Amino acid sequence: MKVAYRIWIDHKGKVFGDGPQEILKGVEKTGSLHQVAAQMGMSYSKAWKRIREIEQRLGFPLLERRVGGQSGGGSRITPQAKELMLCYARFQREAKVAIERAYRKQFASFAKLPESKRT
Repeated sequence: MKVAYRIWIDHKGKVFGDGPQEILKGVEKTGSLHQVAAQMGMSYSKAWKRIREIEQRLGFPLLERRVGGQSGGGSRITPQAKELMLCYARFQREAKVAIERAYRKQFASFAKLPESKRT
């Protein structure tokens, strides 16, 4: 047995979690929301809509956008987005430790069961 969980930040609905974190990390690396969406198997319009919803709920921009042209378009994360990503990553690590500690404490007796009885 193991503990399973999902963590996200909520503000008038789901605002930030693993998905948006992955999108922003990808944009930080590639400079392209379009490329990140394709890598994640998501349509560009869905990724764009999700980012806009988050920006509206949080009240600050996550991406600085450059419109295409000769040099091409692209995106980069804002300083506020970078701080949000760092805070979320730190929070997620702390929460994982706390959840796993509580799980081990509460379910210690099940860890001693023979393998055949755990399923």
